[in-house]
Amino acid sequence: MFTGSHQLTIDEKGRLAIPARYREELAESCRSQLVITRGPNPCLEIYPAHEFLRVADEIDLMEDREQAELVKSVFVGLACETEIDKQGRVLLPPLLRRYARFNGSGVLMGQTRRFDLWPEDAWNERFGDGPGSILPGIASAFRTLKR
Repeated sequence: MFTGSHQLTIDEKGRLAIPARYREELAESCRSQLVITRGPNPCLEIYPAHEFLRVADEIDLMEDREQAELVKSVFVGLACETEIDKQGRVLLPPLLRRYARFNGSGVLMGQTRRFDLWPEDAWNERFGDGPGSILPGIASAFRTLKR
């Protein structure tokens, strides 16, 4: 399970070091095979390969075929398969780096079964104290959670 947030540097070649606490789990669960893609938020989504396939299968099962094809065109069509190298890094494809507007630093957020990789400035805007923050509205979402 992937939890927590980690501020990370993206080097000049577009490589990102995966935190050590996740590397062993990823090596065991997916042989370090990852898929990087876009999702509905202005960040990148990083999936273990088997989890990406599970979500892609869910897209194929969507009843609204028009919506399914739209989602598939982004989620699958812009996806890039990669693997963690011997130094624990993954290469972020240039097209996806440009989309997310990375400027050298990012925040890797665990999302249970995947990671979201946010440009640091976008992460600060969304999760900080500013006017674009989602935090003020999160209380109502928590109230709907059955615990």
